[in-house]
Amino acid sequence: MRIVIVDDSGLRATVLEEGLRDAGYDDIHVVPPQGAFVAKIERMAPDVVLMDLGSPSRDTLEEMLAVSRALARPIAMFVDQSDDAMIGAAIDAGVSAYVVDGLRKDRVKPILDLAIRRFNAFARMQTELDEARTALADRKVIDRAKAILMQTRGLSEPEAYTLLRSTAMSQSKRIADVADALITAHSLLGGL
Repeated sequence: MRIVIVDDSGLRATVLEEGLRDAGYDDIHVVPPQGAFVAKIERMAPDVVLMDLGSPSRDTLEEMLAVSRALARPIAMFVDQSDDAMIGAAIDAGVSAYVVDGLRKDRVKPILDLAIRRFNAFARMQTELDEARTALADRKVIDRAKAILMQTRGLSEPEAYTLLRSTAMSQSKRIADVADALITAHSLLGGL
């Protein structure tokens, strides 16, 4: 597992690195948050990112949250102090674990595990949400195509669905794709 530590203070990065090495990880890279560090991290393709911000300013926090949005990886963020706005911004940006005043070598592994589990759980929920949205959109297209078939060919709803399904099967396409093509053709013909 490749782990990137974003930190500009050598001592605090050492604490994280030692905690990771004690837990058996050895593909660890420390990247200071300077210059084009986000692009550098993207090229490194880490599995997990640990950010140690100490006492970040608003600008620093915003910059780190941009990293979180860009990477789509489990991210654990360590800060020394925080407030509700900072916590909310971190959660909104997809930070998987936000740890206030908890930078200790022995806590790194459990926090890393938590960040990975939360990220994976969120990713599963996001996938399920995307699938549900696609299914709902497909359902609307199919319903509209059925209505066109019912109106233009005098079919019942089950007959219209059966026709869409059999056409999709014979063309090795999804029913929603056939329905979408029917709607497009119907529109091109002036809705006749």
